[in-house]
Amino acid sequence: MEAQSTKEHKEHVKKDISFGIITVSSSRSGGGGADASGDNIAHSVSVGGYRVVRRDVVGDDAAMIKDKVLEFVDAVDVIVCTGGTGIAKSDVTVEAVRPLFDKEIEGFNTLFMMASYDEVGSACVLSRACAGVVRGKVVFCLPGSPDACRLAMDKIVVKEAGHIVRHAGE
Repeated sequence: MEAQSTKEHKEHVKKDISFGIITVSSSRSGGGGADASGDNIAHSVSVGGYRVVRRDVVGDDAAMIKDKVLEFVDAVDVIVCTGGTGIAKSDVTVEAVRPLFDKEIEGFNTLFMMASYDEVGSACVLSRACAGVVRGKVVFCLPGSPDACRLAMDKIVVKEAGHIVRHAGE
């Protein structure tokens, strides 16, 4: 249960929040295959009462990921990247995005791991999900799994979006 001061604090947050979704996938960047993870993120954003205003797919290339995040920073309040957070050599989203953080939101990874453990057990250690603030905008880096995206969005991101956006812009 939320403390009264937290509840009062959340009453004064921004309600009209725009989201951008960046799917990191070399196989999908050429137009191949469905984007179930991006679709799950968009659905959660919509159900949460927010809106997706930008959506794109990029390959597993650190420079392309970085450029796309910086492009989205000028257009949306929250950026959600999906894919490239694992431990394979080709997983470079964290390496591309983390250096952009003005502040990292370390608690996001901890909470995401706790929620993930309840669903997938110890396999959750394979994810390097992270979040931070870039130029006053919030960036989340989620795994490429559609279920992991749904979990992160529904249990954390959508619930805290207004609160996080408010403080990120201060």
